[in-house]
Amino acid sequence: MKSNSPSQEFRLGCAVWSYRGWLGNFYPPGSQGKNFLQLYGDRLHAVEGNTTFYAVPAAETVQRWREQTPPEFRFCLKFPQAVTHKGPLMAHLGEAQAFIERVASLGDRLGCIFAQLPPYYSPKYLDDLQAFLLTLTAAEIPLGVEVRHRDWFQAPHHAALNAVLSQHDITRVLLDTRPIYNCIDDPQAHSQRRKPQLPLIPVVTNGKAIVRFISHPHRPSNQPYFEQWCQQIQQWYSAGHSIYFFMHCPIEDHSPDHALYFQTMLQQTNCPVPPLPWQVSREVNPGAIAPVPEQLSLF
Repeated sequence: MKSNSPSQEFRLGCAVWSYRGWLGNFYPPGSQGKNFLQLYGDRLHAVEGNTTFYAVPAAETVQRWREQTPPEFRFCLKFPQAVTHKGPLMAHLGEAQAFIERVASLGDRLGCIFAQLPPYYSPKYLDDLQAFLLTLTAAEIPLGVEVRHRDWFQAPHHAALNAVLSQHDITRVLLDTRPIYNCIDDPQAHSQRRKPQLPLIPVVTNGKAIVRFISHPHRPSNQPYFEQWCQQIQQWYSAGHSIYFFMHCPIEDHSPDHALYFQTMLQQTNCPVPPLPWQVSREVNPGAIAPVPEQLSLF
């Protein structure tokens, strides 16, 4: 949802919408899968849309996504892995352009398309990345990049990447996996795709921050990181930046409740983020809302 500034946004969401484990909690009991996206849009402001990483949706599917979501809803979609995980990006430029054309019918529902680059995609590919982004910016679609090779987080490559992204008005997508690594257990023990353990360097390259927060299933284990992100979002929001914050969890059942809890924390810090549709709809049933944090001690 938008803030007091016409161009500033704060949007909170999860990575998926079609998750049957949310029945009876996030979704009403007995809800049908065909209605999950509409129900999701009645509760949260955005979705990461992991589905496009694995398959390109049909044109009819994209149109249905638009029809099933409210005007203020936004999709942040990943480029298919056939574009990002098959060597240099420029070799798959045509596929990337075709994907953009396919999802462009989302119109103003499209918050961003981002490239999640694999661990082998190192700074030696910087020229390839720059050429890829330069070509795609002609489509005037909001773009983002998430890097996973560790050298991108070190000097001089960190600054070089940020300079390229800033030059082309591209968002640097931030991945925070600290909660699932700075703990005594392994919440990813049964995960098919383990998240990488990478440095977190909060940075905004084009006025929009996109954060992918990998929460621990045990909510108290996330508390110090929630508090730090509340402080960071306050700073970004005060500076006029837009923020998309996506709540993940290795056990996806917990993601919506963690998102609602985090939203409540932000509101308690007096950060002027808009209420979630979920909060408004649940006012008639306060007992269904995640417990309100009792006290904050921001770092």
